[in-house]
Amino acid sequence: MPHTPSRRAVLRGVAVTGAVVIGFDTGTQSWATTASGSGSGLARVPALDGTLVMDDASLSAASDDYGHVVHRRPAAVLRPGSVRDVVAMVRWCNAHRLPVAARGQGHATNGQAQVEGGLVVETATLADIGPVGPRSPTVTVGAGARWSEVARATLAHGLTPPVFTDYLELSVGGTLSVGGLGGMTHRHGAQVDNVTELQVITGAGEFTRCSPARHPDLFHAVLAGLGQCAIVVGATLRLVRAPETVRHYLLPYDDLETFLDDQRLLVQEGRFAYVEGQVSADADGAFRVLALEAAAYGPPAGPAPDDAVLLRGLRHNPSGVERSDRPYYDFLDRIAPSVEALKKAGLWTYAHPWLNLLLPGRDAAAVTGDMLEALAPGDVGPGIVLVYPLLRERLTTPLLRTPDDPVPYLFAVLRTTPPEDTATVDRLLAANRSAYEAAAAVGGTQYPVGSIPFTRADWHTHFGSAWPRLAAAKRMYDPRGILAPGQGIF
Repeated sequence: MPHTPSRRAVLRGVAVTGAVVIGFDTGTQSWATTASGSGSGLARVPALDGTLVMDDASLSAASDDYGHVVHRRPAAVLRPGSVRDVVAMVRWCNAHRLPVAARGQGHATNGQAQVEGGLVVETATLADIGPVGPRSPTVTVGAGARWSEVARATLAHGLTPPVFTDYLELSVGGTLSVGGLGGMTHRHGAQVDNVTELQVITGAGEFTRCSPARHPDLFHAVLAGLGQCAIVVGATLRLVRAPETVRHYLLPYDDLETFLDDQRLLVQEGRFAYVEGQVSADADGAFRVLALEAAAYGPPAGPAPDDAVLLRGLRHNPSGVERSDRPYYDFLDRIAPSVEALKKAGLWTYAHPWLNLLLPGRDAAAVTGDMLEALAPGDVGPGIVLVYPLLRERLTTPLLRTPDDPVPYLFAVLRTTPPEDTATVDRLLAANRSAYEAAAAVGGTQYPVGSIPFTRADWHTHFGSAWPRLAAAKRMYDPRGILAPGQGIF
């Protein structure tokens, strides 16, 4: 989906960065800029609509992410002015065997979108949102579009993508490369399960449209494929009727097993459009404060919410129920005030060595109970613990690996700790690994947005029966293995 900035915007980028990349010196194996001149061994970069920069500020930003744990410094950053720029530069990097990583909003936690000595492609400029009408079944958007922007654009016509993650300021391309889980997943699957077509650039630099009917091997290798076979530059997303208002509940529980059982009941019955859950520490520091979070969609997406019907048979503590009616977009963006508070307090720049697991439902109570019992407030900081069920039958994307259980549970410890306290960061990373091993022992997997030390053998195990297809797609579409090396898969 082409997107070309104005000439003024391009010139402004050149003026601010000072030195713009003009080529690659094959003799010194380094980038050459307008400041460093040219040589006989200079391989000139293609003409671009956007800019290719290597100033210190740009490289430093691209060598960091939301995790603030891993730092790999690229040699240059592409800010594309069009999809043509991505095609040209990936093709050029492939010819010179330079690694490439796509970066959306930089919300990775373990260096997944970083690349040492190569090229980072910032997709934020590829943010066009295609036309939408009141009866549009889909919308086509650029990979750099944020989900908040997509929601606002489609809601203007009474429509919405069916699934959102809790944080809306993530890029479409970013979440589609991983999966995109949220409280609506039990009804509609993950975000990757609601894509009808992709526009991608393969590791060989070929622009390709793919779908379940057209290049299906590539389509299924890109969705939840962790950037291994192609860079997403555009996606066509399914739309559904949006509610005008949402009734939002927070239901307190005193017992973990009851809490999990009621969550399971709700997603199996489909009583609520959204179901999640949170666990926090009590006054003694034990993670025993349980809150089931649920939302019912009102007209025109659903009937007017009826508390008696929605809460019937649930075993929560009725004295602590919180209930509110709010506009649909306000519900989707409900954590925005908390995010702003974290930023103002300086906590957004803390390290985030997250743990994200998918547990088989049959073992969720035992494994979650053990992990919560071992958890101390200092292991989480101002972060949060999430626990909620999914329905496996809704999760149809082959590379989004889930336990072999009809109702798997997401268990996420969204840790926050000072980045300079490297001993604590290392301890938490080791704890993540131990937790993963406990989950894997009962058939669990990781949801790969977190920070779990993983080997190539671990990835082979993670993808299981899907590994041969992923490996074949990697050989076919990224034959020189230049894409997304930060994942550590191949």
